[in-house]
Amino acid sequence: MTDNKTLIHNLYDAFGRGDLASILATMAPDVDWQCNGPASVPFCGTFRGPANVAKFFEALGTTQTGQKLTIEETFAEGDQVISIGRYSCVVTATNKPIDTKVAHVFAIRDGKIVRFLDFIDTAQVAEAYSTGVTSAEA
Repeated sequence: MTDNKTLIHNLYDAFGRGDLASILATMAPDVDWQCNGPASVPFCGTFRGPANVAKFFEALGTTQTGQKLTIEETFAEGDQVISIGRYSCVVTATNKPIDTKVAHVFAIRDGKIVRFLDFIDTAQVAEAYSTGVTSAEA
């Protein structure tokens, strides 16, 4: 059986390859995947179950280019894994860059991810997705 830290590093490797099937294979059927932020950011929200988590990754893939995730530190204790790193990309619709520190918190049960919490600079991400047009101007 793969240890929890290795499970998470394998998930990151799959993300780097764009291998959604391998990413989803790491998830429990009842996974709770959360990226808090404004509704204007298409990948923010709560996604329950692998089919809905796929929507999180599809939102990243269809609204960004040049994605790079670099994990600098990973800590594991029991069924919890925390990773700290940096994420960068360019938002396709606005051509604005994102370059933010990230912290990922995973809970694992029986070798599968049951919870994911994504901490990012939501102000920077929201600004990158903003077209600069207010509803009054539209």
